[in-house]
Amino acid sequence: MTTLALTGSPLWYASRASGTLALVLLTATVVLGITSGGRAAPRRIGRFELGVLHRNLSLLTLVFLAVHVVTAVLDPFVHLGWAVSVVPFGAAYRPLWLGLGTAALDLLLAVLITSALRLRMGVRRWKAVHWLAYAAWPLALFHGAGTGTDTRVPLQLWLYAGCLALVVGAVWWRLAKAGPGRVTGRLVAAVAAVAVPVVLTAFLATGPLQPGWAQRAATTTVLLGGGR
Repeated sequence: MTTLALTGSPLWYASRASGTLALVLLTATVVLGITSGGRAAPRRIGRFELGVLHRNLSLLTLVFLAVHVVTAVLDPFVHLGWAVSVVPFGAAYRPLWLGLGTAALDLLLAVLITSALRLRMGVRRWKAVHWLAYAAWPLALFHGAGTGTDTRVPLQLWLYAGCLALVVGAVWWRLAKAGPGRVTGRLVAAVAAVAVPVVLTAFLATGPLQPGWAQRAATTTVLLGGGR
């Protein structure tokens, strides 16, 4: 059984814990959004209550994301700057995987800002931006799997698998409940529900679960980031 040695700093553990909790909360938010929208909305629970729960989960996700970002930047091991938290793919440390997390954060911030301006934007424009939250979820999942040094820990793998199963299951359930129309949207959702598990499984099998992943990621850092 793989174990994780307790060799990191308190900031490192705080960053990993807050990032994991943010992923779990984002998964819950996405699943709730998928299963409670359109004709799939449950009849025993009012839309107002679902909306309040959805909003509170979203805000809690952003709180843990803020903790995740702050602790990661303050951690002296990786030497990240504050600009990395908002500018994707600019880090010298694992730029691709950190960039995916930054992109996910930017998408969620866009949803937050536009939600505050919802009355001025109009419902149609706000909904168009709101769909970005669904795009943020796979970015966050691959960010955690690619960046996390604890990805090989069985408990962490089961957590990723659980998040993946919940979202994919929610998508297929929503597709089964969907009525006629919006063929393009349903086709995109079906393709994504198939592609994300396949790509993630292939990535884990050939990347983080293989020996020497940290060294290969460091080599990628030198090539892409230009660091020593």
